[in-house]
Amino acid sequence: MYAREIEEKLTELGIKVGDKIKVSKEEKYYEGILMPRSFYNPDVLVIKLANGYNIGIEWKNIVKIEKVEEEKKKVARVERKEEIQEKHEKTISILSTGGTIASKVDYRTGGVRPAMTAQDLFEAIPELREIANIEPRTIMQVYSESMNFEHYEKMAKEVFNEIKKGVDGIVIAHGTDTMHYSSAALSFAVQNLGIPVVFVGAQRSSDRGSSDAAVNLISSCLFASQSELAGVFICMHESMSDYACAVHLGTRARKLHASRRDAFKSVNAKPVARVLWREKKIEYLCKDCVNLRDKNKESELFANFEKKVALIKLHPGFNPEIIDFLIEKSYKGIVLEGTGLGHAPEYVMHAIRNACEHAIVCMTSQCIFGRVNLNVYYTGRDLLKAGVIPCEMLPEVAFIKLAWALGNFSEEEVKEIMRKNVAGEIVERILYGE
Repeated sequence: MYAREIEEKLTELGIKVGDKIKVSKEEKYYEGILMPRSFYNPDVLVIKLANGYNIGIEWKNIVKIEKVEEEKKKVARVERKEEIQEKHEKTISILSTGGTIASKVDYRTGGVRPAMTAQDLFEAIPELREIANIEPRTIMQVYSESMNFEHYEKMAKEVFNEIKKGVDGIVIAHGTDTMHYSSAALSFAVQNLGIPVVFVGAQRSSDRGSSDAAVNLISSCLFASQSELAGVFICMHESMSDYACAVHLGTRARKLHASRRDAFKSVNAKPVARVLWREKKIEYLCKDCVNLRDKNKESELFANFEKKVALIKLHPGFNPEIIDFLIEKSYKGIVLEGTGLGHAPEYVMHAIRNACEHAIVCMTSQCIFGRVNLNVYYTGRDLLKAGVIPCEMLPEVAFIKLAWALGNFSEEEVKEIMRKNVAGEIVERILYGE
């Protein structure tokens, strides 16, 4: 709340947060949306100008304040007349799940919130009509940090149904924070894909002038409709500029920056392609890394995920009771993020041995680049003897893969699957950064 004097005056004038107001200060005046008070000073009135910037005005300097317009409770949707669209050879589905790409700035609070459906996204970007026949649909509206295994199961079933309908490609609009978890989940849950399934997001909401949403979505639709490749991919900005988007294999990418447009990078591998969206051109960078498009393939659905699986980072001073606790709670799988080549403190060995007797335990590395190798040091060899499975893949991918494997196969089959390359998650030849 604002200071008591301000709150009383606003109440007297019938003004509340979200209303459009006009504030006169000496010989100047400012018009904008009344925002919640500044955290640091309750005596400063905050309004959002039409250009999107917030300004603060000291209450003692305000000469006059008046309400211009009530807060709009509902945004009127203009009914669109059905347009005659050019028919294309290819049809792609856009499935929206929420996230920044489907969000707008809420000018009442100043924060970003989910506000756009798949249809909204389609209508906002006319270039999509020139690419393919687009079928947009919202299947959920969830920020990616709130995604869980139930959401993965739903996404997998929705994708499988779209494939059965005969579409040529699928684009999934998704939040970026955990998009690489979801892309891994779909890579395992829908097997024998004959078309591209492309995850796409945005680092900045679609209504911002600096948004990367349109370029990312156009590039994703181009790749989904025109690419010769099949599988699950992530398509995001290749660099800070709008020149091109990079396409990463769904099991080999990670979000490596919190806010940059080029947050996603392929780890220990090249991106599979580059999309030059203005030229409507695809450059293949690692075409032999993935399967080719083949709509005649019969896809298979394995949509179950075991919920009692944990991902744990080992660190100096790690408490082995954490592992003991998971076993007491009947967890069926544990993925360890070891140091270096996949190392664990010697004093944790007893807890790991005990865990291996009751659950499947896998070892990955918390290093971004390089391999997992438990044969170099004797401590690693002890882990192998205890039954720990070395996983030559990203920790997040190993976590998702183990949950998926335990949800669909027997324990003995899971042990074999975790060592097997199912969806390109295991790279035979490590590519180091330049």
